Amino acid sequence: MDSNDTTGRYLGAAFLGVIATSLVSGVAASAALGSGSVPDMLAHVSTDTGTMRIAILAGMANAVGILVLATLLYATLKTESRTIALIAVLCWVGESMFYGLNQIASAGLMRLGADFVAAGSPADSTYQALGAFLYRDVFGLGGTILMFFYCAGGLLFYTLFFRSRLIPRWLSGYGIAAVLLGLAAGSIELLGNHIGTAAYIAIFPFELATGTLLL
Repeated sequence: MDSNDTTGRYLGAAFLGVIATSLVSGVAASAALGSGSVPDMLAHVSTDTGTMRIAILAGMANAVGILVLATLLYATLKTESRTIALIAVLCWVGESMFYGLNQIASAGLMRLGADFVAAGSPADSTYQALGAFLYRDVFGLGGTILMFFYCAGGLLFYTLFFRSRLIPRWLSGYGIAAVLLGLAAGSIELLGNHIGTAAYIAIFPFELATGTLLL
């Protein structure tokens, strides 16, 4: 990237920054929510609001980082195809929006958990119904949708990477394969079948290697 060394370094830093904030947000949210039934989750998050606040802050930093990364990728790859790069940016704007929505759900679960415990943890309550909605239908489904947007935009960006040869073709080819797997997993989940996060793990090595290489 002879004429764009500075942009390339910023792009590498953005890749690594998004990885870091995503990991912090995901690990902190999982720790704050715990595991088990919805009542257990509400009780757990009510006692660990500090960790959940860290998750929300890191999540919002990640939402901003996604927009920064999309902008830098557009600036770097638009010479290959301005239209494809713009569509990819719009996909990642959608990802960022749903990441922000997930943080709203996280804040709602934190507040609901405190109210649930203060009310004496009533069985079969409205608290539990609302908790299930926030966790499964907003936080969980929102996570699937944001990954779908990510993989759709990533497929376009990484195809442009492959065409441009700005990174080794074997690496961009691996990235294309990883996001195609993610798109398939997201589609299956949106059809009502649980896949989990395992199908998205292959994306992590690509982002880490690309960020390190560009930086």
